[in-house]
Amino acid sequence: MKRRTLLRYIAAGIPGLYLTQVAKASLLQHMIGHPNTGLPKGTFQPTWESLKNYQTPEWFRDAKFGMWAHWGPQCQPEAGDWYARHMYMEGSGQYKFHLKKYGHPSKFGFKDVINTWKAEKWDPQAIVDLYHRTGAKYFMALANHHDNLDLYDSSYQKNWNSTKIGPKKDIVKGWSDAARKRGLHFGVSVHAAHAWSWFETAQRSDKSGPLAGVPYDGKLTKAQGKGQWWEGLDPQELYAQNHALSENSLDDGMIHRQWNWGNGVSIPDQKYIENFYKRTIELIDKYGPDMIYFDDSQLPLWPISDAGLKIASHFYNKSIKEKGSLQAVITGKILDVEQRKAMVWDIERGQSNAIEPLPWQTDTCIGDWHYNREVYDQNRYKTPQSVIHTLIDVVSKNGNLMLNIPLRGDGNMDELEAKIVEEIGQWMRENGESIYKTRPWKIFGEGPAQQAAAALTAQGFNEGKGKSFTVEDVRFATKGDVLFATIMSVPQKDVIFIKSLAENSPYYRQKINKVELVATGAPLPFSRTADGLKVTFPAHSKLPSFAVPIKIS
Repeated sequence: MKRRTLLRYIAAGIPGLYLTQVAKASLLQHMIGHPNTGLPKGTFQPTWESLKNYQTPEWFRDAKFGMWAHWGPQCQPEAGDWYARHMYMEGSGQYKFHLKKYGHPSKFGFKDVINTWKAEKWDPQAIVDLYHRTGAKYFMALANHHDNLDLYDSSYQKNWNSTKIGPKKDIVKGWSDAARKRGLHFGVSVHAAHAWSWFETAQRSDKSGPLAGVPYDGKLTKAQGKGQWWEGLDPQELYAQNHALSENSLDDGMIHRQWNWGNGVSIPDQKYIENFYKRTIELIDKYGPDMIYFDDSQLPLWPISDAGLKIASHFYNKSIKEKGSLQAVITGKILDVEQRKAMVWDIERGQSNAIEPLPWQTDTCIGDWHYNREVYDQNRYKTPQSVIHTLIDVVSKNGNLMLNIPLRGDGNMDELEAKIVEEIGQWMRENGESIYKTRPWKIFGEGPAQQAAAALTAQGFNEGKGKSFTVEDVRFATKGDVLFATIMSVPQKDVIFIKSLAENSPYYRQKINKVELVATGAPLPFSRTADGLKVTFPAHSKLPSFAVPIKIS
């Protein structure tokens, strides 16, 4: 590693231990170069120090609830998440599924799955209209996944994008047009930075059986396509597997430990990095999203390249230039305290156990990220109650919820999912006042569930691991002079006590003049004692399902 490069990495604050792991790789010599952006100077420069001046726009803080279409060609088999990787893992459930449905991955690879994906029932306006009725204030579309197919008219992935192969439709444009028609803020999720290592399973071959030793299709070349449906296309533009395997690549769990481009991962070459950079800049410039979700530790390709920093600074500066102020949002995972100042921290399938000083987001799904027919057949979706509970809890801690409803390969939603979405919408229409435009209170809540909360692991993954909410659990949020207290289960008795609002409470010293049921506006009898705020629900009260917000003023 060159001395000036080493100094630059040290200045950026990369831990010394990590530096030693990265520096030992001779491949780093080619990766140090950066895309020649030619970007003009703006308010933000492509450095962490500059990006730390970021401030989350109010629209995002007010929105609280977004919906996500994590939908692409991996939904076509209807066999669950990360299909394009797992179908090449001999003996896995998705490998066995693939053999039965499509044939051997040496003869029918993921490129061929893409060709079967036609999205024939996709109606973006109908789906976005439903999400708008449900109460979502922003909508996120998958722009590409780790399978490396761009779901938009991509100049730099010109042969492997959804306008040229598969549906032959501009998926991102369809979603964007629908979202903007309903006045929703529009976002895109970008996952393709990791295709380089994620697709390494496609370089394998069976270890046993009649096709043992026959390579899967991960290293096919353009020349081998003669006479095939993909004649003239180069599979390497999709798979990006013309490189040596990462260390311990045969350890199927290693990909998670190498997500931060350490631990012996194969380092992408400069051509790959530049291609990803150009694709993402074009996505921003052509479709004008308000928000970008990066499925990366920090920003894409950090710390092996500053391409992600340059994308972020371009996105922020473009927002300022076009809107007069910074209205853009970028989310990233596994951020340290300083990096959370540069972008919005995203927690996957989990939530913080405290009020965060800066706005954040949890992203989760009612089933698998990509559609899974087994989840439908066995009715293993999250319940509307669990979604509402997550939303209330996250909002009390200064966060947002972005929820994915997995769509079938044809672009349709199954009837179980539709029912869940409708029930979420019903609760939001009755109780949204306690969610939208609120801010955290002095404490986020009270009750036994917070003492049994599960710790975050990696980028999240603590949802459903704590204690279930009961009528003793309360979550708080404020809006101006109003305090919302949400009872996290529907009371079976006429009276509840909120301990944090007892007389002489250090949290609430004002006099309480009125308590109302948010869903109906009906006044509720109350008294304040040393034990807490005693609230009575008259026998005729019609209480909402799942959780009961009350309004205190």
